[in-house]
Amino acid sequence: MTKINIMVGTMLGGSEYVADCLADDLKLANLDSTVHSEFNDLADYDLNDIWLICTSTHGAGDLPDNIEPLAELLRQQPDLSSLHYGVIGIGDTSYDTFNQAAKTLDQLLQQCQANRLGEPLYIDVQANDLPEEPAQQWLKSWIEQNSDKLNCG
Repeated sequence: MTKINIMVGTMLGGSEYVADCLADDLKLANLDSTVHSEFNDLADYDLNDIWLICTSTHGAGDLPDNIEPLAELLRQQPDLSSLHYGVIGIGDTSYDTFNQAAKTLDQLLQQCQANRLGEPLYIDVQANDLPEEPAQQWLKSWIEQNSDKLNCG
């Protein structure tokens, strides 16, 4: 079974809470997952696993401090052609840079030839007091749409 690495970018803990809820839902779906909030080396991950990016945006479209090291690794453009991933961004539409961190990470992964599974989910906290709810709904659909990749050995 493929493992799902949930890569969290957070400043105040909200995205990490959403990621923990997603990890619980993945467990209920009999899928193995681990939440990561520190990033040092791509060698720490099996690139045949699946990544699920779950990040907020900080400041004027900036990446949260804790996920910046992952972005730096991706900026070196390693070959990630065997990697599949999904994206969940948590942001506020009152900012011009709505969900820019998630969009930046998505773009970096594509530049590394990684394969995105499905369309990203961009959650607006102005419209969703509980961002974990749309994330959990999206995850359920994402699992169904990608069951062939999620259950492969």
